[in-house]
Amino acid sequence: MPDADFARLLLDWFDRHGRHDLPWQHPRTPYRVWIAEIMLQQTRVATVIPYFRRFMTRFPDVASLAAAASDEVLQHWSGLGYYARARNLHAAARQIVAQHGGVFPERFEALLALPGIGRSTAGAILAQACGQRHAILDGNVKRLLARLHAIDGWPGQKAVADRLWALSEECLPRQRLADYTQAIMDFGATCCRRSRPRCDDCPFAGRCAARAQGDPAAYPGRRPRKTLPVKRVRMLLLRNRQQQILLLKRPPSGIWGGLWSLPECAHDEDIAGFCRERLGIEIENPQTGEILRHTFSHFHLDITPVHARARTVEGGVMESGQRVWYNSRQPDARGLPAPVKRLLNPTEHPEQEPTT
Repeated sequence: MPDADFARLLLDWFDRHGRHDLPWQHPRTPYRVWIAEIMLQQTRVATVIPYFRRFMTRFPDVASLAAAASDEVLQHWSGLGYYARARNLHAAARQIVAQHGGVFPERFEALLALPGIGRSTAGAILAQACGQRHAILDGNVKRLLARLHAIDGWPGQKAVADRLWALSEECLPRQRLADYTQAIMDFGATCCRRSRPRCDDCPFAGRCAARAQGDPAAYPGRRPRKTLPVKRVRMLLLRNRQQQILLLKRPPSGIWGGLWSLPECAHDEDIAGFCRERLGIEIENPQTGEILRHTFSHFHLDITPVHARARTVEGGVMESGQRVWYNSRQPDARGLPAPVKRLLNPTEHPEQEPTT
């Protein structure tokens, strides 16, 4: 298929069926597009929109994001999952202030030097916000190109990814780069979908190699399947006389890095001894709740909640930068993992965050 033909057909489709009223398109500044692109990694547009609006209200520019406390940034991200994205956003904002005078950089190499921004994300930002000619290769684009050209193999393999990148570069038009970039993402999300692709509505149906073979959904190749291991932990909901619950701040890196969570006790450890020796707390009447499963990308976590009344012993737990007694009935600006939210407020049924 001639490259110009591909771009023309795609832009014609976009003019009729594309998404033209997304909040980050009005205005479509580099900062707003950056925030949106990071949020959209592994997350659907419908989920991102309300988070984006709240984030923009609180952090309307690089300076406000850079100046914010990490707890507040994570609190505004809480529920989106993949929290390393939020930590990288915050670090990148501070780097922009320190190295670029608070002005969002518009050079490809400068973007790649920021935490959390790779080749595709940098291209998407500069194409949409600045009209620069850069290819992208997110999941939607991989799927579309793999089907059009019947490219075998999992896109996570270097040889397959290199082939898809070359095709993505070849398809770039000379004009309307912002619209084209949005169009190719929209097309993969709404027409050339992962399951049940809408081939009858596709302007490329007569030229699609995967459709000609009779099985578009077979492309792209799947990641080799593996059985996810199951890890188990007990999370302790320790309530003081004021019905506040003890929270601990997690280390800055790793799972739920920088978020506030419940104390965790291994299944083979005595809870009363753990609380006394590690937390400086005596507990009364521990009660075990139903197991809650939370799935990450690389393992299942089975959480057994244990509820108990808590009494601080002399020299025991005090509030600090790493520990706090939390009133779940009056939540404050703290980032909490989704399963912890569910344990603290089981009747509210907050949305399930993506795997992290």
